[in-house]
Amino acid sequence: MPSNNSKKRPSSFILLIAYCFPVSDAFVWHSSTHRRIAKNQVLLYPHPITRPSLEMTAKDIDGKSVAESIRSELASKLASLPADVTSRPGLAVMLVGSRKDSQTYVRMKQKACADCGMVSFLEEYPKGEDVTEEMLLAKIRDWNEDEAVHGILVQLPLPKHIHEERILSEVDPKKDVDGLHPANTAKLFSTATHAGAVKLNWKDFTSIPFHIPCTPQGCIELLDRINDGQGIEIEGKNAVVIGRSNLVGMPVAMLLLHRNATITIVHSRTKNIESIIQQADIVVAAVGRANMVQASWLKPGCVVIDVGINSVDAPDTKRGYKLVGDVNYAEAKEVCEWITPVPGGVGPMTIAMLLRNTWNSWRRATGQMEG
Repeated sequence: MPSNNSKKRPSSFILLIAYCFPVSDAFVWHSSTHRRIAKNQVLLYPHPITRPSLEMTAKDIDGKSVAESIRSELASKLASLPADVTSRPGLAVMLVGSRKDSQTYVRMKQKACADCGMVSFLEEYPKGEDVTEEMLLAKIRDWNEDEAVHGILVQLPLPKHIHEERILSEVDPKKDVDGLHPANTAKLFSTATHAGAVKLNWKDFTSIPFHIPCTPQGCIELLDRINDGQGIEIEGKNAVVIGRSNLVGMPVAMLLLHRNATITIVHSRTKNIESIIQQADIVVAAVGRANMVQASWLKPGCVVIDVGINSVDAPDTKRGYKLVGDVNYAEAKEVCEWITPVPGGVGPMTIAMLLRNTWNSWRRATGQMEG
């Protein structure tokens, strides 16, 4: 016979009792959180759990606005340099072939440099099929020795007959503003937890003495600048990164780890991927699959950084297609607290971070920053 105090027990106590009895489904429903919980999960101390309201609409993380702020900050710093400082950050770009999209990206980077007061150099090889690796390596070696060049960027992809890794590895790590050189990757993947290791301030990317890949860096910058510049607390949060690429997935996971988040990386071979993502306070989607992540996969109140840029058919539009991310934006917006739209989220941050890496490289080369 139940005691007279049974009505005063928190609803989670009901869930505890449910584990004592067989259930047909693999999950039970928690009445106070409105979430499914695996039936083999044990609650040692029943207590009421609070959660954000189900009736919410996420705020957009405006990457375009944040990127413009960063570019404006750089322009202001360059404009305020003393009159006797005549050197300016220089970015050299190598463009091989005649791909229209690559040409567009390069023009955007050159314009961004000019707008900030930086100098850009462009070496074009329009007939990509006639280019040899030695030709490209020779040019990179020239740039490595050129004191006017502080950043070197090889626009990808390269023609199939060119060994991409060999070309990228030839870039001086100090001028590798893409952050893709093996030496810079190794530094990023060092947690410096051993005795005597130099601790870096991962809350200030301008103080890091080596280059960090632009898109992952931009993802963290967005987390730090949302909510009217106050950012969100990363330390102690559960973060799930979807995708394990060398360009985004792995480096952004390391950046989150450096900020003391608890990291899980999921990929094409991960089992029960939905249930893992449901535990995340921060989700970074970088897998390249249109609308893969559904609202039901997300924890209410989470923050979503959608790196994916995918083209899907849209017959009712002028172009016949539209760009979408890896997350089902329309549905996810009803569950999470913050989310990056596609386009207009992470995309604009990449060039902004490229400019900042070039600025940092210039500062180190001119003795204004150690490292």
